[in-house]
Amino acid sequence: MKRFIDDHRDVHGVEPICKVLPIAPSTYYAHAAQRSDPELRSARAKTDEALMPEIRRVWDENFQVYGVRQLWRQMRREQFAVARCTVQRLMKRQGLRGVIRGKAVRTTVSDAKAPCPLDHVNRQFTSDRPNALWVSDFTDVSTWQGWIYVVAPEKPLSNLQYHVCRPHDA
Repeated sequence: MKRFIDDHRDVHGVEPICKVLPIAPSTYYAHAAQRSDPELRSARAKTDEALMPEIRRVWDENFQVYGVRQLWRQMRREQFAVARCTVQRLMKRQGLRGVIRGKAVRTTVSDAKAPCPLDHVNRQFTSDRPNALWVSDFTDVSTWQGWIYVVAPEKPLSNLQYHVCRPHDA
């Protein structure tokens, strides 16, 4: 909104534009004053501006793997008095994220050279009579006890049935 007002203030004036937009003229003028004189900004804005390069530096020095908690601890070791929620907010503003432990589970390993299975129903999953067409799908679901496989055979014109099993030979 501030950019729009800046672009059109010479033609229409600030107050008429602010009457149409949901912003008070005093708010616009306060932001304009803060842009021209950074000393008018709030203490939090000044602190954020000073901390953001330090957060980036610590994150880069630690191979860009630190998350909020580790980065906050490192900042405290380096004698920065900063709250963890502040580190979190400023990391989010800069788009910094820590590395998540563990390896992503790859559930499907497709072979690009293998031929695709035939489509026997030509993507027509409807039927005009019972028991004329059966389609199915299965998916893997991670649980605390391990992976389970949910198989959902479906007959058009009937209720959905499903089967849950452990081995992959469902």
